[in-house]
Amino acid sequence: MNLDKTHIVYTQKDLCRGCYTCVRKCPAKAIRFVGGQAEVLQERCIGCGKCVTVCRQGAQKVLSAEEDVFRILKSDNKTAALLSPTFPAEFHDTDYRKLVGMIRELGFDYVFDVSFGVDLVARKTFDLQKESDGQSHITSTCPAVFSYVYKFYPDLTDYLVPYVSPMIAMDRVVKEIHGNDLKTVFIGPCISRKGEAASEEVSGEVSEVLTFVELRRMFRVNRICKMELPLSDFDPPTGYKGGLYPIHTGFHQAVDIHEDLIDSPLISQSGPTAFVEAIKEFSSGNVQNKMLEILCCKGCIMGAGMRTGDPLFRRRTRISQHMREVIKTRDKKEWEKNYALYENIDMSRTFKARDQRIEAPNSEEITEIYKRIGRVKLKDRLNCGACGYLTCRDHATAIHKGLAEEDMCLPHTIEKLHIMIKELALSHDQLSKAKDALKQSEKLASMGQLAAGIAHELNNPLGVVLMYSEMILDDLQDSGNDELNDDLEIISKEATRCKKIVSGLLNFSRKNKITTEPTDIVDLVEHCIKTTVMPENIEAVVSHKITDRIANIDHDQIIQVFSNLLRNALRAMDDGGKLTIITEDDNKNIYIVVTDTGIGIPEENLSKIFEPFFTTKVIGQGIGLGLAVAYGIVKMHSGKIKVKSNADKSKGATGTTFTITLPRK
Repeated sequence: MNLDKTHIVYTQKDLCRGCYTCVRKCPAKAIRFVGGQAEVLQERCIGCGKCVTVCRQGAQKVLSAEEDVFRILKSDNKTAALLSPTFPAEFHDTDYRKLVGMIRELGFDYVFDVSFGVDLVARKTFDLQKESDGQSHITSTCPAVFSYVYKFYPDLTDYLVPYVSPMIAMDRVVKEIHGNDLKTVFIGPCISRKGEAASEEVSGEVSEVLTFVELRRMFRVNRICKMELPLSDFDPPTGYKGGLYPIHTGFHQAVDIHEDLIDSPLISQSGPTAFVEAIKEFSSGNVQNKMLEILCCKGCIMGAGMRTGDPLFRRRTRISQHMREVIKTRDKKEWEKNYALYENIDMSRTFKARDQRIEAPNSEEITEIYKRIGRVKLKDRLNCGACGYLTCRDHATAIHKGLAEEDMCLPHTIEKLHIMIKELALSHDQLSKAKDALKQSEKLASMGQLAAGIAHELNNPLGVVLMYSEMILDDLQDSGNDELNDDLEIISKEATRCKKIVSGLLNFSRKNKITTEPTDIVDLVEHCIKTTVMPENIEAVVSHKITDRIANIDHDQIIQVFSNLLRNALRAMDDGGKLTIITEDDNKNIYIVVTDTGIGIPEENLSKIFEPFFTTKVIGQGIGLGLAVAYGIVKMHSGKIKVKSNADKSKGATGTTFTITLPRK
């Protein structure tokens, strides 16, 4: 990946899992999601590193300076390490003189304590407040803060205290001592220092910036062990109370200024949410005649470039303990002498506004986005924050600005998922039915071919048997041989039955196409009922609810279907009952419903009734082709035949309902 030094943080997209935690924690909302993956927008990024610290997948990466530092150390130039006063919080198990020795072992010619730079800048900053005649200022040693100001509140750029950070201040001091050819490398807890060093306003001053994480890696690569090295102290000048600045409010305590809620002109805020709110209030004019001192982190001891996982108060304690020891041993007069020697070095700098504000959408645009993410009603705007934005309106605004995707709304995505699951279930059900229908069609086709072969082979021999049996009966009619006559009648009767079975097989095998014509459904049903012998113990009820009686169907084949259903219904009601026939329709289909109050079909047989040759009738009463033929005819009409039945009296009245659905065309 080709990155310049302004690309402090970048995303390794193959590691991103789309959890939106980085969006939630980014104070600048400098992360865009494309295709479900994060992408750091360099022009909006302030380099605070919050996304790096919260990304459990390690998808957010920090631009490494290790190789560049190694090249500097191997060059002919003298080199100096500028060590942040935050080091006691990171290297708490190492005597600071051992740490200095380890840094020298890497190849640095000098190692300086940046706390002296803090002393210089802190005094100049608060002298400015005294001389400004009550004018409000924003002061910060944090590059992420002034980056946020000139990108998102560019109108406040002129309110930034026009002095360099302690890092740049120390760089100018040591170059005053050792010359401008000196190459300096800042080492500290802050990722945003990398962006500061590369920025246009101070470019060319500090050569590189290493985080504590990178420093530890360099120690490991070079196999530098503290046990093998002698003690070594910082090169002069060293700081005094400036070592407190990594702690919140430590910057102004370096010059013995303490925040007083009544009289002090100083207001302090720190933390990724608090500093944004503080700048917003300053912009609104609610901070007047005050100096607003703010940090992006809860003090530099919580910087994103640290490896330690210790909590805030433990880190503060380690800084305080170190400073108590330093103040006891450090020569204050020597410090005062050095301060007087270097206090007149130019510490000024300018800030250039880099406006990254994007015009907010109007109410119509917001409403349109609400529609797309299912948040039209006020009660639907949950403001749950799952998308990484505080409110639904913030998310909608980010969508308008091209920073967010609609699918980032978790409730909306869940709703869509539920709809999709229902659609998939419906699709699965339809597919399952189609699969069953295909299996049934394949069975029918196979059985049709088998039936045709059997029928053709048996038809002629059965005809001969029947013919000769009839001829012999005629010859013996007056012979008086009753026993032989009875035997021949049995042969004739059974041959006739076989002939009917063969005829049924041929009929089953030939139902492979239909010839449609406009047909009056009511007349068809009435004709079938009239030609059916209705037992006296059965009540027949016919209800024609159909509005358009005409449909394009194969008249003869549908009569066969309906006749089969009627016969089956009557056979199911040997002890009497009620037969109900209903015709209905809509714009596309007609429906014929046949209901009986018979014995019903057992549940285990419902899936088999349309299979060829399946029957529950006793031998001699049927061969199980009636419903199979009916099923095939209905399917050839692109229709449906459904059955609902109950054979268990404990579950209610027994009976069966067949519903035939036929398209009009």
